[in-house]
Amino acid sequence: MAHILIMPRQGNTVESCVITDWKVKEGDTVSAETVVCEVETDKASFEVPAGAAGTVLKILYTSGDDVPVLKPIAVIGAAGEDWSAAVSQDSSHEGTKTQREESNNVSLPDKEPSVVNQGFDVSSHDEVSGVASPRARNLAKKEAMPLDAVSGTGPGGRIIERDVLAAMQDRPPLTVAAKAAATGTVPSAGSGIGGRATLEDLAATHSPFSSLRAPLSAEGKITETPVKGIRKIISDRMHASLAETAQFTLNASASAAVLQSLRSRIKSQAELGEKLGLSKITVNDLVLFALSRTLPQFPFMNAHKIGDTVRTFERVHMAVAVDTPRGLMVPVIRNANLLSLSQISSEVKRLAAACQNSTAKPDELTGSTFTVSNLGSLGVTSFTPVLNAPEVAILGVCNMEMKPVEANCSCCNCGIRLEPHIGFSLTINHQVVDGAPAARFLKALCDAVANIDLLLTAV
Repeated sequence: MAHILIMPRQGNTVESCVITDWKVKEGDTVSAETVVCEVETDKASFEVPAGAAGTVLKILYTSGDDVPVLKPIAVIGAAGEDWSAAVSQDSSHEGTKTQREESNNVSLPDKEPSVVNQGFDVSSHDEVSGVASPRARNLAKKEAMPLDAVSGTGPGGRIIERDVLAAMQDRPPLTVAAKAAATGTVPSAGSGIGGRATLEDLAATHSPFSSLRAPLSAEGKITETPVKGIRKIISDRMHASLAETAQFTLNASASAAVLQSLRSRIKSQAELGEKLGLSKITVNDLVLFALSRTLPQFPFMNAHKIGDTVRTFERVHMAVAVDTPRGLMVPVIRNANLLSLSQISSEVKRLAAACQNSTAKPDELTGSTFTVSNLGSLGVTSFTPVLNAPEVAILGVCNMEMKPVEANCSCCNCGIRLEPHIGFSLTINHQVVDGAPAARFLKALCDAVANIDLLLTAV
């Protein structure tokens, strides 16, 4: 019996993975340990082994597809074995019948997990989906071809793949961006390269002044890049965060004079710092330590909002945003409120390296209760960090600036001196946290940072 390789579940919170690269092709011979493909979530990338020895009979998805976990992605068995028989056991009767009527190739599942039914076949939400085959629906969706504009030539007027292909001959090809935006009528001619219809062409077609509008010509090279893979997942989650929460940002700054002085003393006493495990301590480590000690005093900030329930946590599981070549990743320092300064420093460096090398484990990237994003090294003075839902707060760490403060200036009696300050931008979910409590938390954090030497002494 052929072996059906499914998309593995990479952590309890992962619902789908993007196939980034197939390492094998149909007809290749593999062992159980052979890596057949690489997949990624919005957090990390993983290799998927074959799981059984044999021949790759069928690859069911292509690179770039976002596949729900536990769904078939390939079939492995004996050479010449009927792979469709194995797949049909996991398919609905109607879906399997339709696939065999139309061709010997199984139709690719719809790429949106939300519309995947039980089994391998999926149904479209189009009004005419009942009279269109799965292959026709998939092709129409991929090419932005409205099914109501296609005439069916299959049994009983059913729309099949060749009907969609025929309808596409009557219109110009679309650019990638135009396909993503097309919802209705497409112009009869395009102004893009090779006669492709562009976003400008679509806009002109749907504008009430389209008959008066001349095609726009662009100077220079234009590059269109489809939003897919991990970038699409991050995009969707950021949009959902803003759409589903009431985000409100407060900005403040803390004196960094003691912070800088302490860091300088540690660096100057290299031998002592090595013995104490503090030789590699950074300003960011000190801020994380201060935050880990401040959050337990404000449990409403160390919380999740799930539906109409707010869940607060005794332990601080602190996520730290890491910029990687693959995109933003947020590994988690677990039980940060129980760790020493040197332990927090070591853990954040270990996790950041794992993210950069794509070796971070799923459990190291989930389960956070509060997130920190540091853009200070890039010279950012303030920003609006986006909530890592379902968390109710996220802290942005900004750069240091010199600010005037009151002082007894002996040189000129001006009563003012310049002192370094580090900026903080705190975004909260106003559905859960009000402005005044959030401001009190931010003030307490600023006080902790300004007096970091006393905080370390108290531990």
